[in-house]
Amino acid sequence: MTAEPSTSTHVDRAEASIRAGIHSGSYPQGSRLRERELSETLGVSRIPVREALVRLAAEGLVVTEPRRGATVRQLTLRDVDELFDLRLSLEVFAARRATERCAQGHRPPELQQIMDRAEEATRRGDAAGIAAANTAFHAEIITMTGNRLLQASLQPSLGLMHWLFRLTSTEAGPHLHCEEHREICRVIYSGRPQLAEALAYAHIDIRREPVLQALSEVLPPA
Repeated sequence: MTAEPSTSTHVDRAEASIRAGIHSGSYPQGSRLRERELSETLGVSRIPVREALVRLAAEGLVVTEPRRGATVRQLTLRDVDELFDLRLSLEVFAARRATERCAQGHRPPELQQIMDRAEEATRRGDAAGIAAANTAFHAEIITMTGNRLLQASLQPSLGLMHWLFRLTSTEAGPHLHCEEHREICRVIYSGRPQLAEALAYAHIDIRREPVLQALSEVLPPA
């Protein structure tokens, strides 16, 4: 006899489906996310959908309001600019600290494994796969620091980072992006913290103005 899927499985599936719809634009920014419609579309009850929306709100992708329910977040240029500020504050330090730990002999293989997935997605021209791998790459560097507070600080912004990668997939230059990640990966594993810090800063900061300029045509200022 086949076991019934658990509630957590339904929540995970609903969360993944709604997130993918937001990233792809199937659920446009500012649009309502009605529990009844989502439950019918996804083939689950409203309870898993409600929990999935709570999780997505924690990621910054969804906004919930009393009596109005849930809507897809309307991104602004200010949001994007502030995200770059946050990344420069956290990820540059993380690159240095992760490299220092590698120099001390802590060399987990996950970053290279993510890099391999990113290169394969780039070869295929898979925009969704590229965005997912790029997000995972930056998140793994944070994880490599072993600093739990640092991980907790960035976690709520990973959903926005992934969304931004999807929105700017054509402007970011996926092959160049991949090459820069490959070099950062190599330097981290080689244990050269100052170079890793410099590469991480340049990798993030050089994209701020081009991304803001590209998105100025589709996003409101604030």
